Amino acid sequence: MVDAYEDPGTPQTRGGWWYLWWAVARQGARPWAAGGLGTVWMVLLAVQPYMMQRAVDEGLLPGRTGVLAAWTAAMFLVGAVTAWLSILRHRTMTRLRMDASFRTSKLVVEHAVRLGAALPRRVGAGEVVTVGVGDVSAISDSLSMVGPGVASIVLYGVVAGLLVTVSAPLALVVLLGLPALAVVTGPLSRRLQGVESEYRERQSVLTARIGDLAGGLRVLGGLGGKALIADAFRADSRRLREQGYRVASVASWVQALAVGLPTLFLAVVTWIAARMAAQGSLSIGQLVAVYGYVAVLVGPVAFFVEMVYDLNRGVVAARRVVRLLRLEPEPDEGTLPAPEGPAELCDPVSGTRVAPGLLTALAAARPADATAVIDRLGRYGPTDATWGDVRVDAVPLADVRRRILVADNEADLFAGPLREAVAAG
Repeated sequence: MVDAYEDPGTPQTRGGWWYLWWAVARQGARPWAAGGLGTVWMVLLAVQPYMMQRAVDEGLLPGRTGVLAAWTAAMFLVGAVTAWLSILRHRTMTRLRMDASFRTSKLVVEHAVRLGAALPRRVGAGEVVTVGVGDVSAISDSLSMVGPGVASIVLYGVVAGLLVTVSAPLALVVLLGLPALAVVTGPLSRRLQGVESEYRERQSVLTARIGDLAGGLRVLGGLGGKALIADAFRADSRRLREQGYRVASVASWVQALAVGLPTLFLAVVTWIAARMAAQGSLSIGQLVAVYGYVAVLVGPVAFFVEMVYDLNRGVVAARRVVRLLRLEPEPDEGTLPAPEGPAELCDPVSGTRVAPGLLTALAAARPADATAVIDRLGRYGPTDATWGDVRVDAVPLADVRRRILVADNEADLFAGPLREAVAAG
């Protein structure tokens, strides 16, 4: 998994699918290990019905106890190996998902720090919160397709090949099952992606409104605006709830198909196999094997449907992350050296002067005016302020941040260079 002090890398920001591919490719051999372990695990699941067929036809029906015991022991050993591989597969997939989650979180946090004061002016607080809380989780969940997704495709081909040796019509039914599934779920997946995107937009707007309420509740109470804001919040919440119902409606169909279609698939193939066994085309052992093969396929078929759901949610989330990562910091064109020692700060717009070594109090008719002066002196936006005999924006931003500290009344914790700057005055 990504280390807390490790470079998370340069992400692909061309789109949501590109970002998901980068999140997988960045992990080196782990996706290959997940796919390999998942494939062997699922193939061993398909081996069990074949061994059961041999045990029935060669041991149970002829009454050969030794052959039956041998095939039973072999099935036990294969089952034990399958369980062990399942543990390794699950462990590898967990690391894969957690790596993507930590890597995305680290990218978002580092980019937010890189944007600095430009972040609140270009992205709403609700959007940042929603990306950090919901989208990171959706991206990590979508990577579940790496291991079981590859394994399911391989298993589908293996089972189809095994069924060819039993009955060509049954193999044809199995091979046509997956395309039929894609035809049924395709329109739903596109619709799900659309309603999920709209839901995310409304969710970020509502989260931003909650942040605004928390920050300005006392002011609203003093101005008598609480009722107006509360009505607007209720309206936004109602719209978000209605959009959530639309998402849930589409998602419920996807989930229902994930359970219903595999069951229908199993019933159709079992019915065909039972008819063939009644006509003498299949032996009892082959009938048992066919049922086992199709029962094993229920998992991959259900996973295909669920994979569509997770991938659509992951792509929507990745697009939101990519949109944030595409934002560029404001250019730093400062090239002049900072003053050697303490120097006066001057804001020509308001006439404010802050002399070094003295406590200066700034009073304004409107608090926003005082905030604007502080932002100009601290270079948190366009400014004509001077620092000694040099403009503040002519000094590299890193030097400005080391020497000039702007903190609001909610700044409680300082660390490292900030604490040293406060101590140095």
